[in-house]
Amino acid sequence: MKIVLLAVMLIVLNCAVFAQGFEISGLQDNYKGTIGETIKAPVRFKNTSEKALTLVIRKISGQIGSTQRNYICVDGNCLDQRVEDYLVKLDAGQTFGTFQIVLDAGLVSGESVVRYQVYNRINPGQTTEFDLNFNVEERPEKENIYSSRFVTLHDVYPNPVVDQAVVDYKILNERVKAKLVVHNLLGNVVGEYSLPSLENFVRVKTDELTAGIYFYTLYVDNESVMTRKLIVRK
Repeated sequence: MKIVLLAVMLIVLNCAVFAQGFEISGLQDNYKGTIGETIKAPVRFKNTSEKALTLVIRKISGQIGSTQRNYICVDGNCLDQRVEDYLVKLDAGQTFGTFQIVLDAGLVSGESVVRYQVYNRINPGQTTEFDLNFNVEERPEKENIYSSRFVTLHDVYPNPVVDQAVVDYKILNERVKAKLVVHNLLGNVVGEYSLPSLENFVRVKTDELTAGIYFYTLYVDNESVMTRKLIVRK
């Protein structure tokens, strides 16, 4: 009798998995990164049914830091973090593998978690949920890139960079005007960022730059005092 019941349970379980109509793969137990980095979690969706379907991927909860951002990227294009639903259309047997759930790690170490729900648009009963756990660690201590009696530039990270880099600095004389200028190999300016004395970091946007080698130059009172390489990857 027990054997018969076990066989029935296995058949029911297999039907339930098959009836789901899709599967999710590529998930890891934990995604690690350091402060200031962009951590990406690739997720693959496969239509296991014999008919086309549309999946709804919805963020249903999240416990992240105040300086962190959580959003979705598809085919290298990232959506506004306020967009919580995304539709994926899959033909029978098709796998969708260019979907990423992203966490901008922010400025504080710790653990963050976000939960997503995936369901069949025309049959919400076919649904599942999964968690993504992000572990943000402290960055290893590095020597100052530049230091004088006017300004200290602590670090520019990450480098190579994909979407944005964080510049840590300290203005030691409030009367000093400091800025960071980013330029390409031809010397054309592609970004300029002031370094206010009341702040200690600034974000350098690189999401609209093509992959390649760039340079950032520190100016103090309009005088160039230091230039370093910045590598942009996509």
